[in-house]
Amino acid sequence: MPISMFDYDSTLPINIETVSNVSIQDIRFSSLTGNTIEAYWVAPSGSGPFPAILYVHWYEPHSLLSNRNEFLSEAVAMAHDGFASLLVSTMWSETSWYRQRNIHDDHEQSVKQVIDLRRAVDVLASRPDIDTARLGYVGHDFGGMYGALMAGFDTRIKTYVLMASAPSFNDWYLYSAKLEGAELEAYKADMAQFEPVKYVGQAASVFFQFAKDDFYVPEDRAKLFFEAASEPKKIETYIAGHDLDDRARHDRVSWLKEQLTK
Repeated sequence: MPISMFDYDSTLPINIETVSNVSIQDIRFSSLTGNTIEAYWVAPSGSGPFPAILYVHWYEPHSLLSNRNEFLSEAVAMAHDGFASLLVSTMWSETSWYRQRNIHDDHEQSVKQVIDLRRAVDVLASRPDIDTARLGYVGHDFGGMYGALMAGFDTRIKTYVLMASAPSFNDWYLYSAKLEGAELEAYKADMAQFEPVKYVGQAASVFFQFAKDDFYVPEDRAKLFFEAASEPKKIETYIAGHDLDDRARHDRVSWLKEQLTK
């Protein structure tokens, strides 16, 4: 093969164009729990003030997106429409988290996780380019459950999207538990005080997204969660798995734009 066939005029102009001025920053911040939270900050160009969304990912150890990357492409798309986003790491960002955690630490770690999420809201509220009256929260799986729990203690979020989330931590934390008898009952009673279903009614508005055949969130549990919320609220069930689908993404984006541009 003659090498000359790959020759070209390298002196011709390349004509690079800036298609988007969306900024993606890899940041970290400290929480009062002693944790350092890694996050992505995604924002449009300009000075704002912008509505902002706190994105909290799911836990799926077999997925490459079981971390703060889950919503990155969505956050970039939202930035094109004038929304800023903070995508945070959590205690379940490590794929081995569920298997390696100590079940007796669930109480303490749940408290810390809510504080870490509230600290993330502090990050949003501290920025002069953010409209603090237009803050949204999107949480998938555990991200949705801890968001619902946070709603009982923090009034700064205007709207929540809770994706494929269970109404009680006892629904999930006990899958592989080896507790029995009095020890099991004591654990259930202790963790019951953190049940998301008890606090979701204090969310200003909420959109629930569920999957029709979701092993982790049966239909009756999804219904229980939805019924505990206050108006305005909405529920959609998708022909999809626990990870949901593109239709859910479209509906979620539409809800956020509607709620955060009022």
